[in-house]
Amino acid sequence: MTDGITLITRRTIRATAARLFDAWTQPEQLRAWWGPRPVTCAGAEVDLRVGGRYRIVNAMPDGTTLLIEGEFQVVDAPHRLVYTWLCGDEEASRVTVRFEPRGDATEVIVVHEQISSERVRDSHEGGWNGCLDGLERHALDGARR
Repeated sequence: MTDGITLITRRTIRATAARLFDAWTQPEQLRAWWGPRPVTCAGAEVDLRVGGRYRIVNAMPDGTTLLIEGEFQVVDAPHRLVYTWLCGDEEASRVTVRFEPRGDATEVIVVHEQISSERVRDSHEGGWNGCLDGLERHALDGARR
């Protein structure tokens, strides 16, 4: 991994840090919300421990799939996750997700570091914002139940 470019996206969501951390790390919940529309999550595997691996399969609108995978470097429930990020043929990068309580809500802060180019950063910016849209919808749906 190189120093590269850093992207920061954030969203304040009306849910507890524990609820959002679980949504981010439990495969059945990931499959429900992951992916910027119209991308959906066709599969998710999570071994939630330092050194454990994760794998997410994005189903693209054209019928192709994109594999995202990596290894957890920090698991500090429900506050922070740090993991490597391998997506398609991109160079490896690193993602840190922080879940910071803000009254009756939580600010989710995604820091994606070591991105290889501005083009890749711009693509990930749309992807992360779309994922945070999905996480927010998922949390809202859960609150209605």
